Amino acid sequence: MARYTGPKNRICRIFGEPILGSGKSLSKNSNPPGQHGPTRKRKAPSEYAVQLKEKQKAKYTYGLLEKQFANTYVEASRLKGATGENLIKLLEARLDNAVYRMGIAPTRPAARQLVSHKHLMVNGHIVNIPSYTLKPGDVIELKPKSKANLTVLSMIRPKNTRITWVEFNEKDHVGRYLAHPDRESVPENIKEQLIVELYSK
Repeated sequence: MARYTGPKNRICRIFGEPILGSGKSLSKNSNPPGQHGPTRKRKAPSEYAVQLKEKQKAKYTYGLLEKQFANTYVEASRLKGATGENLIKLLEARLDNAVYRMGIAPTRPAARQLVSHKHLMVNGHIVNIPSYTLKPGDVIELKPKSKANLTVLSMIRPKNTRITWVEFNEKDHVGRYLAHPDRESVPENIKEQLIVELYSK
């Protein structure tokens, strides 16, 4: 499936946040991309521009393209509760994102690659669809052959202790998607209400 393969630093500079990397490059140059960089006079963005930028930020953060993101929003709007919060829950429930949250992969693109290359199993079955939606209680683990793959094992990092809706046993290489997270628990700096306003026009 198609995905963004351009320069990550450029995207980080557009939003002024390390949404696609460690953010080390931002400490050297945090100016917006373009020939005139810091000296270019920029008009105050319109309401539409602010909303669009927030949607683009969410897309790049979770690694979705336009149509897939729009479909996710439509699905979120059909669920009970606040559409914005439902959108974040659906994005967090993606298999590639859960693999990243568990620390099995250091980045979401790396997690997507692990899933696409059939290194992961969900409830005992190999799943190679990064957008696969997890349900609370689903068990995610490396398949037996991958548990002996040094390249795969070298990618594993300690799980962020603030991420409480997933768990991962580094010894057995088995994790579990415990529950859909509350919006306050998700650390991404995304103003989902602006996205709702954009799609509601």
